[in-house]
Amino acid sequence: MATPRALVLRTAGTNCDRETQYALELAGFEAQCVHILRITENPALLDETQLLVLPGGFSYGDDVAAGKILANQLMHHLAEPLTRFVQAGKLVLGICNGFQVLLKSGLLPWAKVDPAAANRDATLGWNDCGQFVNRWVHLRANSDKCVFIGKGEVISLPIAHGEGKFVPRDNSVLETLRAGDQVALRYCDAADNTGGDKANPNGSIDDIAALCDPSGRVLGLMPQPERFVTATQHPTWTRGNGRSLDGLRLFQRAKQALS
Repeated sequence: MATPRALVLRTAGTNCDRETQYALELAGFEAQCVHILRITENPALLDETQLLVLPGGFSYGDDVAAGKILANQLMHHLAEPLTRFVQAGKLVLGICNGFQVLLKSGLLPWAKVDPAAANRDATLGWNDCGQFVNRWVHLRANSDKCVFIGKGEVISLPIAHGEGKFVPRDNSVLETLRAGDQVALRYCDAADNTGGDKANPNGSIDDIAALCDPSGRVLGLMPQPERFVTATQHPTWTRGNGRSLDGLRLFQRAKQALS
């Protein structure tokens, strides 16, 4: 089978695109960083791609709201191509700022690029602590549906965000996400306990750290897997930790889902 192709979308303010490209290449993808304007000029680039990744950073400086300007570009210039992309069973991954973009464009939680509905059922708000948080966290994989993870695993990844608190519009939205098996990752501690400030770094409702669409093939997550693809990236690697390469495994599972 041909090597699957991944595009890493970049624009002004994106700063994790090269790391993400490197992680994808380690996982066996043919990966390329592409500016948003190249895709709006030539949406056919998506036809040749199996995985679209929206990486972390501060797209357009988050001047209006985190991820909002890039989300508007997707909604108003690429709505039809992106809808076809998702309907074809291809994969979309939004990391940190990319997760914010997916919610504000409508690709999450319901996989519809819809300006009228985007960012109404769920959003990402300011961390409860009121400041940027940069540390490692533990996460429990909760979804049987999400192709990027293995349910039941407890993994470790770094976070770095100021607006990472997941907030559903109301309890009915939260219940729909739970019933649809769309909660992909929850914050927990090393012993797999959820709840509390030590486990939940930003106050996310229901400890939600990642969300997938109803198909399980569109994933948005606040933790940054591209920052844990080699053992030496783990803060305690000299004590023998960091061998699991939890971030790399997420990209490897994406490749397996396309096989």
